[in-house]
Amino acid sequence: MNKIIMVGGSKGGTGKSTVCGAVLDYLESQGKEPVLIETDTANPDVYKAHKASGLTTAIELDTSEGWIDLVNFADKTRGRPLVINTAARNLTAVTKFGKTLESTLAELDRELITLWTINRQRDSLELMADYLETLPVSDRHVLHVVRNLYFGEPEKFQLYNDSDSRKKVEAAGGKTIDFPDLADRVADDLVTKRLTIKRASEELPIGNRAELLRWRRLAHQAIAEVLP
Repeated sequence: MNKIIMVGGSKGGTGKSTVCGAVLDYLESQGKEPVLIETDTANPDVYKAHKASGLTTAIELDTSEGWIDLVNFADKTRGRPLVINTAARNLTAVTKFGKTLESTLAELDRELITLWTINRQRDSLELMADYLETLPVSDRHVLHVVRNLYFGEPEKFQLYNDSDSRKKVEAAGGKTIDFPDLADRVADDLVTKRLTIKRASEELPIGNRAELLRWRRLAHQAIAEVLP
């Protein structure tokens, strides 16, 4: 699975880290041995949870040097999916340096899949439009929108549901998927105890595990729609 999966949103508070952890868990369940690239060095929750596995690296994408390192790392790890957890400030760096990655996808023989995680606010859509200006959809790049149901049921995402942005995403081959809500106490366990989803499913109290496994099943179903 020679893909680069960019979990984006370009703002804090949309649930990128939770989506990223679920993507890693899904790929591991499929026997794919994903590698996490953590770019949120100020708040590296996903990195801290997964670093014991050895399948992680941290790369700052605020400078051109970081994007060079990313491309070189993608070259060294061909055949394994790369999952990039992006920082809230990521869009500025994408605008400046994103072409470094886009221009090498063919030579790397990799595809870029962006999972754009949104809440119900307008800036989620405005930032997505800016992102696509630099990394447009192509035969090497597809963008899917992830409605994070922590912020409400799908019909409450009215700004997105009725938008031209949705029409453009889906006309270009992207999908809209719904990412399930996880009970706060279990979500807090993952963060405060720095647990992977797999480890949490083995160590949490039975009630917490039951909620986690319910959520995990739904999360995997959603992710399978875009990573079959």
